[in-house]
Amino acid sequence: MVVILKPTTSEERKNQLIDWFRAQNLGVHVSVGEYHTILGLIGDTRSLDIDLVSSLDIVESVKRVTDPFKCCNRKFHPDDTVITVGDAKIGGGNFCLIAGPCSVESEEQIVAVATEVKKAGAKILRGGAFKPRTSPYAFQGLKANGLELLKLARKETGLPIVTEIMSVSTLDLFEDVDIIQVGARNMQNFDLLQELGKLNKPVLLKRGLANTMTELLMSAEYIMASGNEQVILCERGIRTYETLTRNTLDLSAVPMLHELSHLPVIVDPSHATGIARLVEPMALAGAACGADGLMIEVHNDPIHALCDGAQSLTPEQFLHLSRKVAAVRQAVQA
Repeated sequence: MVVILKPTTSEERKNQLIDWFRAQNLGVHVSVGEYHTILGLIGDTRSLDIDLVSSLDIVESVKRVTDPFKCCNRKFHPDDTVITVGDAKIGGGNFCLIAGPCSVESEEQIVAVATEVKKAGAKILRGGAFKPRTSPYAFQGLKANGLELLKLARKETGLPIVTEIMSVSTLDLFEDVDIIQVGARNMQNFDLLQELGKLNKPVLLKRGLANTMTELLMSAEYIMASGNEQVILCERGIRTYETLTRNTLDLSAVPMLHELSHLPVIVDPSHATGIARLVEPMALAGAACGADGLMIEVHNDPIHALCDGAQSLTPEQFLHLSRKVAAVRQAVQA
């Protein structure tokens, strides 16, 4: 249920109503806009007398929300959420390029790539330290050592870092990571999501390989319902019957998620296509359809990359892409 208060409502009257709702065993999400304050009621509101609430002199209107997701619902929070990390902002008209290698391989590699992507316009450095792989024989990442190398690259360049977590058991290692990424395979690892919800740290949540948009939003709800409202949604392609690309990039998810939710939405064309030459056109399409950012895999020597070299751009290719993305965004905003 959504309760919209009149603009003239005093802070005291608003807090009295919130306390009354909480006494009915309801959670209350408060969204303060320029003209209205919206109270999103979370829990079983069936026993709540909607006519009684509507009759209160401080209430402008009351609406029942049938969507299963509440905290991330735009009806509860009409204004866009903006995630700020260092000098980077994502959402609310702010566009952010996130770039770096699929996996951290060495100090030389990660620092070199970080330096180049920063020059090209990236605001956040990505890099995998823990790598979920289909084959148990594939490179699994440098793990804790990889995290330390990412921090070293951050120190050298000033770029905030985002990297993927795979298990609650390693959460303490991510204390000094700027953004924690939840990969596609862990999108419905609800124990992990709830633990991340206890942090005061942005979480980048990737859509699962075969999950619907509603399921993605429900996973975001797990994080937000546990207390952490700093969630970034990521469309990275879904599994279909198509075999010529790694996944099928669902760009319709970007405007639809923006319609349903106030959370920022970014696109990962690297994992979506799995083919380096397709990354640029899909990145441009993502920028054109309103994404709040792009996550691009960049490697200084893709042929010899230990992970996903086939979908990685060189620093020179990323620079070229960055300029084209800026031109596309300027065109669509005109």
